[in-house]
Amino acid sequence: MADVFGLRDWQQSARERYHGRNGGAGSSFLVVATPGAGKTTFALTIARDLVDQGVIEKIVTVVPTAHLRRQWSDAASRVGVQLDHRFVNANAIIGRDFDGAVVTYQTVSSEPLLWRKLCSSKRTLVIFDEIHHAGEGEDQRWGPALKTAFDVATRRLLLSGTPFRTDGMPIPFVEYEDKRAVPGFNYDYGMALADGGVVRPAVFPAMDGESQWRRAGEMAVTSITLADTDEKTVPPALKAALDPNGLWIPSVLQEADAALTQARIDTPDAGGLVVSFDQNAARAYASILERITGERPAIAVSDEPDSSKVIEQFKAGDSRWIVAVQMVAEGVDIPRLAVGVYATRVRTQMFFTQVVGRFVRMRGDEDETTARLFIPSIQPLLSHAQAIEKTVDAVLADEEKKVREIQEGDDNESDGPPSLLPAFETVGSSAAVHHTTIASGESITPEEMNYAQAVMSRAGAAPRGMTTEYVALILRTAGTTVVPTQRTSAPTEAPLADRKHDVRKLLQRKVGRYAIATNKPHKFIHGEMNRHFGDNSQTATMDSLLKRIELLDRWLKEA
Repeated sequence: MADVFGLRDWQQSARERYHGRNGGAGSSFLVVATPGAGKTTFALTIARDLVDQGVIEKIVTVVPTAHLRRQWSDAASRVGVQLDHRFVNANAIIGRDFDGAVVTYQTVSSEPLLWRKLCSSKRTLVIFDEIHHAGEGEDQRWGPALKTAFDVATRRLLLSGTPFRTDGMPIPFVEYEDKRAVPGFNYDYGMALADGGVVRPAVFPAMDGESQWRRAGEMAVTSITLADTDEKTVPPALKAALDPNGLWIPSVLQEADAALTQARIDTPDAGGLVVSFDQNAARAYASILERITGERPAIAVSDEPDSSKVIEQFKAGDSRWIVAVQMVAEGVDIPRLAVGVYATRVRTQMFFTQVVGRFVRMRGDEDETTARLFIPSIQPLLSHAQAIEKTVDAVLADEEKKVREIQEGDDNESDGPPSLLPAFETVGSSAAVHHTTIASGESITPEEMNYAQAVMSRAGAAPRGMTTEYVALILRTAGTTVVPTQRTSAPTEAPLADRKHDVRKLLQRKVGRYAIATNKPHKFIHGEMNRHFGDNSQTATMDSLLKRIELLDRWLKEA
């Protein structure tokens, strides 16, 4: 067939792997790809291939939320595949003028025998979007129902960015080895970032601050900073920080909106997302943002009948903020999102990764946005942020359990009856304090950020896409020191000549790495850069030196 998809390299490699390794009828193939990498496009490519080869006659796509039904239908329609996103079980058959249907896991689990009959009557490809939503445990309805419905399918294509479940239950149709999911193809965030043009880099300003609360029925107030919390104190401290009546969350929203204003200088329609822990808080956060910006944010909560329409209008518009509970945590594609606030009590790696995925999808080769997600300065969120650029691979079930929310004082549903009194009573919270920024898996102090900003200011206009975090890491690697006297004092700045000397040393080390990777002499590499920039490293300005390092980084990635 003609390739109408314009596939990325990873998608073409996965396509070749699929057709080269996939067996006969009933075979399953798991693709693990970082959010934003293009799993939908890949799946539709395979579907078109199998139709053209005469392997299948119908396509059934199963998704976790109703909003994603329309999103899949639209994407399929653009490549000539017609999927009925309005199908209901009462229809009993898929219309002959459709190539298939898009339904939710809930729809299938309510009538698995109907779907077994539909898959038995036609050679069918079943695409499972975010398959980790379905578990096989006795208390999990979706997993067993999916096996009943689709074990007779001709082909099964499984898609996930996080191929594990918080409860540790195995996922239907997934092959395991030592309790770890075995993908047919894996494309993690680190690979996508190295490839370029797929995902954006992401940084995580971690916000500290003081929380106060008291135990139910007690007068004594407990006060602690978020950075000093442990497993027992995180739930009440985080609850107090996220209370819209305190000082912490309004101050974080203020800082996040300032970051969004900065992002909109280069990208006028850049948007922001606040992920809230419940609907009441979502509406309260929207009111705070309205006071800050003078513009009413969009609010997307599952109880609202027009929530999908709200998301689509925000996606197509240029308004500043959208506030949601979980509707945009996974799968929903809003590429203009650039700044986020993680204002939920959920602390699992899976959910955190899904939220990050809303911000890292690139809008094209010219997109130089660095995504920013403001997070509370607590564990395990700090660890998740540091790991996000390394891999988003499967972990053992017992490792995942270590970072699950403890039930006391948390927001998760409980099997038992609700208590008449809350375990903790929130007293208040202080304004947020910038604790650290996570970038490229490294923790950058506020002093280092201030120093990098000062260096950039003295160097003049920075290259497009050159972020403060990037410069801070360069200066750290170069051995430039920052000596603060207090948290609020300005960093001691070395003379420009010394700073340029440090950057030249870093440049030399990178030239050495590139020489080893390519077998090109140092003199030849320097000559290429001199011709490119019209100067040499001894006479170059700080701006030119930073551009040379940026160019070398691109060359190293290509090498």
